[in-house]
Amino acid sequence: MPFAAITYDIEPGYEKELTEIFGNFRRVPSSRVEDASGGQAGTIVATAVFLRDDTLVRVIEYTGDLEAVARHMAAQPGVQEVERKLKPYLTRPRETDTVEGFVATFRRSLLTTVAQISARDVPASA
Repeated sequence: MPFAAITYDIEPGYEKELTEIFGNFRRVPSSRVEDASGGQAGTIVATAVFLRDDTLVRVIEYTGDLEAVARHMAAQPGVQEVERKLKPYLTRPRETDTVEGFVATFRRSLLTTVAQISARDVPASA
């Protein structure tokens, strides 16, 4: 399963506040990601958030189409709430108030995958 990582440029020194914002995240009840017609376009398997100094990184493990995953995330109340609460701590504004703005910001913030290795990719007999 692929991973995607997006970055946030933040003011350093707010680790407690940022940890609280993500610690209170409201996860959706289903991991299903739908396309525009309501068909399944993928799933969000897991997320993790990392913080050091002035960089915060959200890692997303997913299946399916990453564009659909970004659109799905943009419409989630919990994601919208986190994006809204992060605004005072950002050094570079993120235009995430609309789905299109969120998706454009997601694309700009996306890190390039250099390597991805998982024990799930190794045959059981290895």
